[in-house]
Amino acid sequence: MIKIKNKKLQQLLTLAVCFVVMTTVAVMRDGKVFGYKMRMAVADSAKKVVVVDTMYRSADGAMVINTIPLAKDIAGYGGTVPLEIYIKDGKVQKIKVLKNNETPDFFSEASKLLTAWNGKSIVEAQQLKIDAISGATFSSRGIIGNVERGLQYAAKNAHEKRFFEKIDLNVKTVSGLIVVLLGAIVPLFYRSRTYRTLQLTLNVIVLGFWCGTFISYSLMVGYLSDGIDLWGSLIPVVMLITAFIYPLFGKKGYYCLNICPCGSLQELAGRTNKRRKWKMKAETAKMLSRFREILWAVLMMLMLLGVGVEWMDYEVFSAFILQSASVVVLILGVVVVFLSFFVARPYCRFVCPTGTLFNIAQNSKL
Repeated sequence: MIKIKNKKLQQLLTLAVCFVVMTTVAVMRDGKVFGYKMRMAVADSAKKVVVVDTMYRSADGAMVINTIPLAKDIAGYGGTVPLEIYIKDGKVQKIKVLKNNETPDFFSEASKLLTAWNGKSIVEAQQLKIDAISGATFSSRGIIGNVERGLQYAAKNAHEKRFFEKIDLNVKTVSGLIVVLLGAIVPLFYRSRTYRTLQLTLNVIVLGFWCGTFISYSLMVGYLSDGIDLWGSLIPVVMLITAFIYPLFGKKGYYCLNICPCGSLQELAGRTNKRRKWKMKAETAKMLSRFREILWAVLMMLMLLGVGVEWMDYEVFSAFILQSASVVVLILGVVVVFLSFFVARPYCRFVCPTGTLFNIAQNSKL
């Protein structure tokens, strides 16, 4: 009994250390934790604290709404998505994007939304129903949420959304939530090869290609930096619970094995080629596992030093979002799938930095 308690305590301590390290990364990148600034922003020349005005007048007389102070709780994929909304003669003139940490390729797609409100009165703009762009759902939601909050401020009609207004109950979100809950619950009580094949397929099609939802370093750092919009992030929240909380109850590697779209696709690909597997020597597998450890350590060190954080945009998971993924990521995705026909889960076992973090947080062997 003492051993069990000590083991649980060790797991909790390891998880806490990982949380502190990732929080440090968020501070190094964005200077804040859960939306709270941890270091003073200073002007490069005068070294004075920068004060952000929520509303001011531009040179041409337009009223400009800055959403930085208004939408600290609204995040895209990599963090908050602050905007400046220009209103002139009672109508939205333009919407300007401010600095953010979204993946450039995804945000480029989501930015197509920015002209949707142009020419509308404040009331008309508030009543406008804008759908997220497929392939850049989180970034789109960040833009839409910031515009809504800015317009509410402009109209002096800010109000708290009702419960069901906070939850995005479209078909895609509901489908994704059902699939991730099936993956989080059913394998705990029922094991069947047929059902597992169905679950893996749903993970790939619904969570991967349709919803474009998965856990990555970019997602985790964004949440630690800006906080989690719980109602707008129900699917990734369930994923995070299975990745970090389930292992505390003996379910190590649960997310990677039962929910992760990337892991699911690799396993399905491997099942289609049972005869022509590459026979890997134990020494080779050990060497590749060591490579994963070294890669993770190097990437973490770079982030803790505040440099090289751009690597997070190239994790292979984003290849599922075909409309927005970069060419480099798509090529990596093709290579991983090809290798999966001959080697069991090659990315999971020998590369994945996110999976390595999960293993360390779970106090598991790499």
